[in-house]
Amino acid sequence: MQKVVVYAIGGNALQNPSSSRSGEAEETLARVMSDVVDLLESGWNVILTHGNGPQVGHLMQLDQKFSHTMDDWVSATQGMIGHSLALNLDSILMKRRRPERTVCIITRVEVDVNDVGFQLPTKPVGPILSDSVVMTADWDIAETANGPRRVVASPLPMNVLDLEVIKKLVELKAVVICGGGGGIPVVKQENHYVGVPAVIDKDRLSSLIAIKLNADALIISTAVDSVKTGFGTAKEQSHRILTLDQCEDYMAQGEFPKGSMGPKIGSLMEACLHNPALTAILCQPGDALKSLRGESGTTIVSK
Repeated sequence: MQKVVVYAIGGNALQNPSSSRSGEAEETLARVMSDVVDLLESGWNVILTHGNGPQVGHLMQLDQKFSHTMDDWVSATQGMIGHSLALNLDSILMKRRRPERTVCIITRVEVDVNDVGFQLPTKPVGPILSDSVVMTADWDIAETANGPRRVVASPLPMNVLDLEVIKKLVELKAVVICGGGGGIPVVKQENHYVGVPAVIDKDRLSSLIAIKLNADALIISTAVDSVKTGFGTAKEQSHRILTLDQCEDYMAQGEFPKGSMGPKIGSLMEACLHNPALTAILCQPGDALKSLRGESGTTIVSK
């Protein structure tokens, strides 16, 4: 039976072409595409998830009348980024004469309306706000290092509404692009679903997809080549393997901040905890296959 890997791409790897970091993003994306092809050629079925932070911020900045809701923006960026990834990947697959093709799933994710995240929204979204918007907008707004920004809830994902479709497409050997930006957050009201102003962490969702599909591996790609403790200090140390107990200890010591490495490590831990046979990896783009072989990145193991 063919193995399944969920591969998570950060939103910064998919910057808008007008961004000053576009050259860096293009290089990162090329490494991601190389990872996908390497995985396919090594006999893996691939599910791609991705972030959307820079893209949502860009679109929100264009919406001067603030006429769209947060779930609108997440769905819009899912289609936009999925389209771009699919074109790139299908072109490479055709050149390589590979049989696989890509498919993009606009992915809806159920969250709990009573999630504590809704009580204290903390996730900054969109541009820096003007004084007039701060005074008139009916939003939660917080002061950030660069100025006032809208903040929304970041609830945990509970259920992927499109999971069975994703599963069937994987069985058909498609490269499935899904869960963009953590998925479109929805809550159940009586017998129907409605979108909510929230942002789900894409690494948490990637972990949930890997768990629900009983995937063989979860790879979270990021800007660093491995998990590090003492980051940026004279005592900085890279780790090739970490146990769940070690991760918990380092979490308690504050080594993995909530705003950066914390959710990534937590997501890998969650997947490993639910399925000890799953290979849970953090690595930089371009190192996926080497990391699966234990030659690069960081692998989190149950014990």
